[in-house]
Amino acid sequence: MSLLVVGSVAMDSIFTPFGETADALGGSAVYFSVAGSLLHPVQVVGVVGSDYPVHELDALAARGIDWSGVEHAEGESFRWKGKYSYDLQSRETLETRLGVFARFQPKIPASFRSAEYVFLGNIDPELQLGVLTQVERPRLVVCDTMNYWIQGKKSALLELLARVDVLMVNDSEARELSSDWNIHRAGRWILRQGPSRVVIKQGEYGALLIEPHRTFYVPAFPLETVFDPTGAGDAFAGGFMAYLARTGSLAEDNIRRAMVYGAAMGSYAVEQFGIKGFEQVTLDAVERRVRAFQDLTHVELAERLP
Repeated sequence: MSLLVVGSVAMDSIFTPFGETADALGGSAVYFSVAGSLLHPVQVVGVVGSDYPVHELDALAARGIDWSGVEHAEGESFRWKGKYSYDLQSRETLETRLGVFARFQPKIPASFRSAEYVFLGNIDPELQLGVLTQVERPRLVVCDTMNYWIQGKKSALLELLARVDVLMVNDSEARELSSDWNIHRAGRWILRQGPSRVVIKQGEYGALLIEPHRTFYVPAFPLETVFDPTGAGDAFAGGFMAYLARTGSLAEDNIRRAMVYGAAMGSYAVEQFGIKGFEQVTLDAVERRVRAFQDLTHVELAERLP
């Protein structure tokens, strides 16, 4: 079951009240693949400039990440610089330099086109549509987007929604896309545009899975140490899709389990700066954290009130 991600490969400089880091590996494709590769091999399509520390990507290949679809272009790599508030819930973008990413036109290698599970990272919806013309018969297509595309390319985004299985966005994006402040009505509106499911990421409060006839909620894992929320949503997506690719099942209950694996991967992402939170994580550690979710959320109800 092959798993493909198309997205950004960037370098991040991050400032929080608890520390800072400069020129760290970042971007949606990097967070997705580092998290997902703990469960399943990942194929990556993206672009880097001549200044990118490619040796750091090469070092990650042993985890099961195939970087052969990442183009190497002359010029500066995509760089982002941001500063978080004390509660880590709001952030200020200090600088965005797209570099070679501004000219990115995804080209899916022939060996990747048969991918059964495809994640379209947060890029121009017209480029996301272009990816769908290159992949053959994916079993599951999940896409991400952001306010910038909702505001500037909504018609292309709506065309994309008619062709994907799952939209994965945060709550503010769901509200803006649907023009509805109520997150549950917003999710139902998105379903009417084409996706069979919507995953709404809610940061420290967890994530909602909205389906046509029911809703599932997974909380965020309770952590005492949180350093950097950058990339947590993409790590969630990596865990979610890698679990589905590993198990090969799209049954309703299995998708709910995938939500828990996604939440577990998101929790590792925030424990250190950049992708460092994954450095010492093993499959056994992931399983222990997933089992902890079961204890966190499960309760046996009495047959009737006493």
